[in-house]
Amino acid sequence: MATDKRDYYEVLGVSKSATVVEIKKSYKKLALKFHPDRNPGDEEAVVQFKEAAEAFEVLADEDKRARYDRFGHEGLRGAGGGGFQDVDDIFGAFGDLFESFGFGGGRRGTRVRRGQSLRAQVTIDLLEAAGGVERDLEIRRSKLCGTCDGSGAKPGSQPETCSYCGGAGQVVQSQGFFRMQTTCPGCRGEGRIVRDKCQACGGAGFEREKVTLNVKIPGGVDNGMQLCLRGEGDPGPQGGPRGDLYVDIRVKEHPLFQREGQHLTCQLPITYTQAALGTEIDIPTISGKQSLKIPAGTQPDETFRIRGEGMPDPHGGPKGDLYVHLKLEVPKKLDATQEKLLRELAETEQSNVSAHRKSFFESLYDYFAGHEEEEEEK
Repeated sequence: MATDKRDYYEVLGVSKSATVVEIKKSYKKLALKFHPDRNPGDEEAVVQFKEAAEAFEVLADEDKRARYDRFGHEGLRGAGGGGFQDVDDIFGAFGDLFESFGFGGGRRGTRVRRGQSLRAQVTIDLLEAAGGVERDLEIRRSKLCGTCDGSGAKPGSQPETCSYCGGAGQVVQSQGFFRMQTTCPGCRGEGRIVRDKCQACGGAGFEREKVTLNVKIPGGVDNGMQLCLRGEGDPGPQGGPRGDLYVDIRVKEHPLFQREGQHLTCQLPITYTQAALGTEIDIPTISGKQSLKIPAGTQPDETFRIRGEGMPDPHGGPKGDLYVHLKLEVPKKLDATQEKLLRELAETEQSNVSAHRKSFFESLYDYFAGHEEEEEEK
């Protein structure tokens, strides 16, 4: 699927081998250059501010960066890398980072902060991974306290505006030509202080709850892939938006198929006569039973490729293939008829084969029979 997004490395002006420190340094320059406070009314600056934040969100994260390097922009669909809706989303995600840059985390007043993101895991089998599946996922997360409605204050009382920062949540320190904006130490960025705390939540404003969420897992997912459920994490303080829920996917091993990316492999045992004379065998595939024709004279360890019977591509590409490896199965025991026929075949091939060896019980019988004959002669 085509995309008109610019390459993230190009956006930040770094090479593909850049370290996280180099990526952060480059983003800092761009974020400060295009920050809305420095470019009032400039919509183009806002676009570039969001573009730089989107690139930084992906390249500064080890997992997202690896997925992007392998699959490009399409590899981030459903994985938490899709850009920001507005500037406030960027402040919510990187507000603390802006403070470390020496610039405010928001444009005015107290910054609305996004809640914490959560993580969970779902385990599925290979056939479910092939076709896609829906699962109900039970998690524990926070919700606004039902007693204080999230204020953290005891019913009947109200939080007080922080006198240190005047409710801004930020304090400004000036040193000559330099202006530093940092989090208020009095209210820790909240802009208010709760004097009389709610007994139900201890002033936190939140309580725990158990919820069940429906997770739609697309076909073709593999171990280590991650889905992002936007807005299903913990709520933010003072009515801030919820964080996200990241769902790690684990795919169990299959008894017949081994996976290699989008391709599948399986071992198919055949007999000498099937390989020599040719045959048609029903084999398993992820879509059901399928007939495989094996030509006469097929050699051991030969591989047959069945197109389109591998795993689907979760990013919309073509399906993988199924590779069937033949393994010659030699019987450990032969009955008399089988042995006779094989020895006749060996004679026509002029092959040296081991002579028939007596079994332990045959040898034991001959031993005792010989002793009985000796006793009778005496």
